[in-house]
Amino acid sequence: MAFQKNKYIGLVLVVSLLTLGFILMSGGGSEDPNVFNEAIFSFRRITLAPLIIVSSYIALIWLILKKSSN
Repeated sequence: MAFQKNKYIGLVLVVSLLTLGFILMSGGGSEDPNVFNEAIFSFRRITLAPLIIVSSYIALIWLILKKSSN
């Protein structure tokens, strides 16, 4: 087996965090192209979501490269 059970659990958690980050980043657009919506530049979309995504990718790389405890 390539991965242990705990690595698969970690992979599911990391993929869940990545999905959460992309969901937090979505939205904020305007239906009318002539109206500008300031929600595009909210803290959630500009700071929080990218931090979650980058930290999830770092955790994913660490999880894959980590040696097994056996």
